[in-house]
Amino acid sequence: MHLPMLTTDDRARYEWQLWVHGFGEEGQRRLKATTVFISRIGGVGGTVAMQLAAAGVGRLILAHAGDLRLDDLNRQLLMATDGIGKPRIESAIRRLRDLNPHVAVETIAENVDATNVERLGGEADIIVSAAPVFEERLQMNREAVRRGVPLVDCAMYELEGRLTTIIPGRTPCLCCLSPEPPPNWNREFPVFGAVASTVGSLAAMEVIKLAADLGHTLTGRLLNFDLRDMTFTTIAIDRRSDCAVCGAQSPAPADSTASGKL
Repeated sequence: MHLPMLTTDDRARYEWQLWVHGFGEEGQRRLKATTVFISRIGGVGGTVAMQLAAAGVGRLILAHAGDLRLDDLNRQLLMATDGIGKPRIESAIRRLRDLNPHVAVETIAENVDATNVERLGGEADIIVSAAPVFEERLQMNREAVRRGVPLVDCAMYELEGRLTTIIPGRTPCLCCLSPEPPPNWNREFPVFGAVASTVGSLAAMEVIKLAADLGHTLTGRLLNFDLRDMTFTTIAIDRRSDCAVCGAQSPAPADSTASGKL
């Protein structure tokens, strides 16, 4: 992968994170070379987008349909009150460009489904699934496995959150864990913005680690947390040989692009 050079502005803007052990200028160049697709930019996905823009990812492709509502504003930090009744993507692109004009941001006023998933996610090096609709997350999982690109899947409910990183051919995919949408799954649920932002920030850090080959990602592990009592646990998860999505896939080589450390 060709790594772009850092500009004088890059070095000044990202100076403090360049001091991170194991990241440095090469990590920043890797991040700058990375394209990330995020499905939904509400409370969770919007935080992912903000953190990646602040960190200097090269390109963000953001998909989210619909207009902003007043009851979105307790958690959707990319949005603003003057955007109520207008497409969410308008507020999002304005906020992200104000935050970091050097990040290429593309917005698409669509939600992922079987008819558009290949088109929307087809240029991404890393996919982030942050949709409240479980079938949409399964679609993103299928696309990630089809293309062989990493997927960071993140979700929350009330004061709880969960997160895993999927490397097709090496780790369980989302379908290994949940072949069908859970019963009684509802896209509207109790939420504090602080909980959505917590899982979104953790997901953004997974993306940064994948892009920069930094640290150890949540590959083969599922992180669960409950902020009601501040407990964080990780559990090992395994691929299912009979998985309808990834079961027949051969193991990926250990040096796959953007694989992160296991």
